[in-house]
Amino acid sequence: MAIIVNLDVMMAKRKMSLNELSEKVDLTLSNLSILKTGKAKAVRFSTLEAICKALDCQPGDILEYSNNE
Repeated sequence: MAIIVNLDVMMAKRKMSLNELSEKVDLTLSNLSILKTGKAKAVRFSTLEAICKALDCQPGDILEYSNNE
């Protein structure tokens, strides 16, 4: 069971850099990088909402569930 984070894909589609997204969502580069690489253990709904607003997307565009074990 795994949650896959496709933040880098959405950032590429929107042509937005990590620095730009960091400024828009008021999150540190290191925390955003942890989320982007899939190493985060949790994400706040307020953070997810801010990212979706900045990237003009839905949470399902960023998070994906995979049942491959």
